[in-house]
Amino acid sequence: MIQRNNDWSAMQQSLYHDMQVDSSGAFATRSPLDSLAVAAPGRTRCVNAENPTGGKGAAATAASALGPSRKGSPCIQTVKAGESVTLMDVDGPGMIRHIWMTVTDRTSSTGPNVLRNLILEFYWDGEETPSVQCPIGDFFCCGHAQACRVNSMPVVVVPNRGFNCYFSMPFEHARIVLRNDHNEDVPAFFYQIDYTEYDALPAGTMRFHAQWRRERVTELARDYVVLDGVHGRGAYIGTYLALTALESRWWGEGEVKMYIDGDDQYPTWCSTGAEDYFGGAWSFADFDEHGRMHEQTFCAPYVGFPFYSQRLASHRESAYWDVNTPVTRGLYRWHIPDPIYFEHDLRVEWQQIGTEEGGNFERQDDVASVAYWYQLEPHTPFDPIGDRRFRQPR
Repeated sequence: MIQRNNDWSAMQQSLYHDMQVDSSGAFATRSPLDSLAVAAPGRTRCVNAENPTGGKGAAATAASALGPSRKGSPCIQTVKAGESVTLMDVDGPGMIRHIWMTVTDRTSSTGPNVLRNLILEFYWDGEETPSVQCPIGDFFCCGHAQACRVNSMPVVVVPNRGFNCYFSMPFEHARIVLRNDHNEDVPAFFYQIDYTEYDALPAGTMRFHAQWRRERVTELARDYVVLDGVHGRGAYIGTYLALTALESRWWGEGEVKMYIDGDDQYPTWCSTGAEDYFGGAWSFADFDEHGRMHEQTFCAPYVGFPFYSQRLASHRESAYWDVNTPVTRGLYRWHIPDPIYFEHDLRVEWQQIGTEEGGNFERQDDVASVAYWYQLEPHTPFDPIGDRRFRQPR
């Protein structure tokens, strides 16, 4: 068995696969299921509308027409327009293991963009600025205010709008806020946050971060910035991209670039193209029996292209809404087996380059993204997320 630093507790060791040496002297990786049979420290807790404090023996106390403790408070019945609701406010030390949420994607003929207008904000350890700030849909890899099925290792979305996140989120204190920036009240918000209490977290435990950004029209020949202003030690673990094509022809020749620890003009890490970065090849293309090309969506544990559309499914067609849109795409890449480690600083960019018969060309599109990373606090405060009109999909 490989020896670990003494600072690692049994709790943190269980987060990672143990490496064993077999009889030949080679390394063999144990199954992650093996850890389930090992006694580990920690106390299981959850926060939801039935137990908003996460208290021991404090769940399911509300009564319903069926009687006491019979599903009396399964959800937040209404999140009023302009209101911020605290979903979780608990002391640790602890580790969030799983987040589940579900909510409608529209409220009326004039309120179709709920998934872009509900904003998640996570605050760790009493900080004044959030470590996570993101529209709820984009956080769960459902950009464009439209839900889609996602089947990846850390994010899973299942019918109907069952949003799940499995990223580990350690904390000394955790406060999670849902801000309703929608133009109307939002009914029936369901959620559950499963976490483990511990006596202590290992020294050097980093905090989870996620930041949403958008450029409604990218600047020609300037790389789109997925993330910058990150200082300190950490690991970049994922990218979600919500792309609306404003030009025809292939969009995905641009390289993703990671500027690590003082990189200036040139990065240390880059991909060979956009579809390459998201695990695909040759424009994700296939041809039907009539010779027409179709991009193929897919989901895999660490890479995926779960969403492709030319219609706004969350809208109803009317004199004021055209449900036909430019082509919209959603893609994810998780750097879980291959984190991008940094000691001092990190900047992540994506080139806006397409290709046509005459070769590659600089292009402009509508790009939104979510960057996911861990770092030691403090973090640099995020730029404002923008108002409802700015976030509205095309």
